[in-house]
Amino acid sequence: MIVTAYYESPIGRMLLAADGDALVGLWLEGQKYFGDSLHGGHREQDDFPVLLQAKDWLDRYFAGEKPRIAELKLAPAGSAFRKAVWERLCRIPYGEVTTYGQIARQIAAAYGKDSMSSQAVGGAVGHNPISVIIPCHRVVGATGSLTGYAGGIAKKIHLLTHEGAYAEGFFVPKKSTAP
Repeated sequence: MIVTAYYESPIGRMLLAADGDALVGLWLEGQKYFGDSLHGGHREQDDFPVLLQAKDWLDRYFAGEKPRIAELKLAPAGSAFRKAVWERLCRIPYGEVTTYGQIARQIAAAYGKDSMSSQAVGGAVGHNPISVIIPCHRVVGATGSLTGYAGGIAKKIHLLTHEGAYAEGFFVPKKSTAP
C-alpha cells in the first residue's frame, strides 16, 4: 500500500508518496499530473520512515545544502524510456542545467540510435513523478527557454535561482507548455 504525507516547502505544499522502503512520488500541489502514479488506495502517515527521510532531504535542500539524490531510495513508476530519462536527470549537477536536446543525444547513444526526439524526452521529463529530488527543473530549452515544468514556470525559476543556476539569458516563451 502507498503511504503519503504532506510537506510545506518554500514553493508550496508537496505530497510525498512511498511504497515500502522507496519514495515513489513527490508532487507540488496543483501541478500537472498531480498524484498521477497513485493508483488505488493510499493512507496518510506523517511518520513513515521513507517519508521522514525525504522530508529531511527537502529541509536540507531548501536550507541551501546540497543533499545527494543517492541518499534516498527512489522507485518512480514508468516505462523503461521514462526511467532512462529520469536517471539522466539525476546526473545533472546541483546548480547546473542541461537541455532537452542534450538528454535526447545521451539517450540515443545509450540505446545505440543515431538520434532521439527532444519532444519525447520532454514528455518523460514532464511526467517525472518525483519532482525536485529528481531535478527536472534543471532542464531548459536549447535557446534558454524555461518551458515544460509541470509545477509551473515561477516555481522552476525559484528552484533554479535557489541553486544559483538561473542565467540572464533564460526566458519564458510566449506560448508555454506549463502554467
